[in-house]
Amino acid sequence: MNSNISFRLLIFIAALVFGVAFSLPTLLNTQKGAKINLGLDLQGGLYLLLGVKTDEAVTNRIKSIASSVSVFAETSDTLIDALEFDEAGISFTLIDDRAKPRLDKYLKEIKGVVSQENSLRYQMHLTDGEVSLVKNSSVLQAVETIRNRLDQFGLSEPTVAKQGEDQILVELPGIKTDEDEQRARNLIAQAAHLQMMAVDEQNIDKVAQLTQHQARALGSVIVESVYDRNERYLLKQIPILDGEHLSDARVGTDQNNRAVIYFTLDSIGAQIFGNFSGRNIGKRLAIVLDGKVYSAPVIRERIGGGSGQISGSFSKQEAIDLAIALRSGALSAGVEMQEKRSVGPSLGEESIKASAAALIAGFLLVAGFMIVYYRTSGLISVAALFTNLFMIVAIMALFGATLTLPGMVGIVLTIGMAVDANVLINERIKEHLREGKSALKAIEMGYDNAFNAILDANLTTLIAAIALYAYGTGPIKGFAITLSVGILCSMLTAIVGTRGIFDLLSSRINANNIGFYFSVPKRSAQ
Repeated sequence: MNSNISFRLLIFIAALVFGVAFSLPTLLNTQKGAKINLGLDLQGGLYLLLGVKTDEAVTNRIKSIASSVSVFAETSDTLIDALEFDEAGISFTLIDDRAKPRLDKYLKEIKGVVSQENSLRYQMHLTDGEVSLVKNSSVLQAVETIRNRLDQFGLSEPTVAKQGEDQILVELPGIKTDEDEQRARNLIAQAAHLQMMAVDEQNIDKVAQLTQHQARALGSVIVESVYDRNERYLLKQIPILDGEHLSDARVGTDQNNRAVIYFTLDSIGAQIFGNFSGRNIGKRLAIVLDGKVYSAPVIRERIGGGSGQISGSFSKQEAIDLAIALRSGALSAGVEMQEKRSVGPSLGEESIKASAAALIAGFLLVAGFMIVYYRTSGLISVAALFTNLFMIVAIMALFGATLTLPGMVGIVLTIGMAVDANVLINERIKEHLREGKSALKAIEMGYDNAFNAILDANLTTLIAAIALYAYGTGPIKGFAITLSVGILCSMLTAIVGTRGIFDLLSSRINANNIGFYFSVPKRSAQ
């Protein structure tokens, strides 16, 4: 018995100390220590509903395939001509029919593409299944990319979740200034699509007279400079490289102490970049970011190592945000703002006050009932409930969880659920006392008999909470987290904690004072 007493009390005291220690920074709102992050509905912030332009993802997929075909043709000495692409697909002409078996084998390896050939003229288009897959993947990729960008932005627990077929819900707690809001919106919406494109040296002098349609007929595209809308470049339509081969992007300064972005390519990108630069010495290569030319330097020598830089009229903050966007990956499809709402902190303050009042009122009512109805055993249950609340706050603070208004509702609900286990245990003990069992035997049997029922009830609720967290979004996840943590804490305090206190008091409980502890007439225990 002594080992049980020390072991159970040790766990209960440790739980209480842990709860108090790690919950105080949140409860006292101190500057140091782990604290619970407040959700959008409590501290205010920005609510955005974005629409993903999934058709753009399909076009970008076609463009990527066209670029791959171009690279294959160059690296395998396969001569092709009139390589073109649009929303419908890709077309080109094979010049040397001896390369046909090699080309056909390569095209069969491209998944989700149907190829047709007629007199060495090839037509390629995506299958319906591939189109659906690309559209769905573009939304999921946008969710992951935006989440990564916002994490690096420094926001606490942003919510980014898919909604419907082509929409994304974004909640940004803590956005309070117009400057922060604009930065966040720019970071979310920026495609960060980096491309390296060859300048059409043959037709560059005609760029002022060409329309975009005429340029496409030449296999090129007109792209404006980021610095001057009147300055236009004529670039080969098929990119040499795109952002999928980008492995890193960092902010630095050039010789004039201006902010620049240094980027690094992966091994495949470095090889393609090196081969192209080696074959095109004396020609120009344009660095294009989100459809604007940032620079078009002349290639002086073969560029190895797979690195380069993007220079522009960046402020330090703009360069940092652009580097974040590049590192997080380009959006395969653009996003557009469909809905925007700013949630003021005053609403959050009112919610916190109302929820805190409900929490205190609920706690006092439950505590009062337990003490009046169960006497000393009810007081022990209240001590367990008090420890339970501290532990919930401590665990959520320790893991940096976000507390939302539904989450506060979950804590209030946990008060009622947490005391259920104590009610069940106390009633089982009273039943055994009425049957004439001794006090110590009744306590032991009460805990043993109630354990299975407590475990089953809490386990089923925990499964439901896990399902809510897995399939819910934002506020629903907040409710599920507090409910789950509350269930686990209540089982520890109700089963282990209160039993440890009864073990400590076991030498004082007897047939003469049993009514003081369990509100049972003295004669029932004899």
